[in-house]
Parts: sequence; C-alpha cells; structure tokens
Amino acid sequence: MTDQIAVARSYIDALVSHDGKSVPFAQGAVRYEVGVKTGRSGKHLQRSLSRGPQYRVIMGVRKLDAVVDGDVVRTEYLLDAGLFGRKLATVRITEDFVIPASDLLIHRIDAKITFRKKRQ
Repeated sequence: MTDQIAVARSYIDALVSHDGKSVPFAQGAVRYEVGVKTGRSGKHLQRSLSRGPQYRVIMGVRKLDAVVDGDVVRTEYLLDAGLFGRKLATVRITEDFVIPASDLLIHRIDAKITFRKKRQ
C-alpha cells in the first residue's frame, strides 16, 4: 500500500470508527458529494466524521479498491448502512482524493454514490 492510499484509507476507516481526529486533512480541504460541497475545511471534515449524524448510520466498508494516479487516489468500495445493528442498505461509493505525495494531506474529496437494491 502506498502512503497516499494509506491516507485515503484513514478517511475511509474513520467513516466506520466515527473518529476523524487522526485523518490528515489540509487546512483548506473540501469535500464534494455528487457536486454539492459537503466539507469546507479540514477541521470541519474532522468534526463531521467524529460527530456528524449522517455518518452514524455507517456500519462497515468492504471490497475496497484503490489506485494512485499522480496526486489523486481513486477509491471504490461498498458501504453498509443501517440502524440498531440491522443493515438496511448497501451503496457503492466512488471517491477521488487529492493527496499530493509531497505533503500526504487530503486536499479534496469528490464522492459519488450509487444505491444498490437489497437482496431478498
């Protein structure tokens, strides 16, 4: 695993652990989800990962693939979400992280979400 992938992985791990303090964000980091700005600074992103209700439903991440293309780490994974220990949905997440090898900080995240039907 490259250092850039390890940084992206720290963010993905924080989605599940709900502990954003250890994720290395640049001060001016931003996050866009389907084109909508959902993160406005590194501190805001850390707080959101740690306390944001939108992340509390995340139960797990699996089937993670990651590749590095220059300063961009492209990831794709399945995210399981639910309540009270019961999985309700699985979504496919594609995220591009801008993580320059020169500083190993997340500067930008672009996320796309694809909903999958739950198997009966």
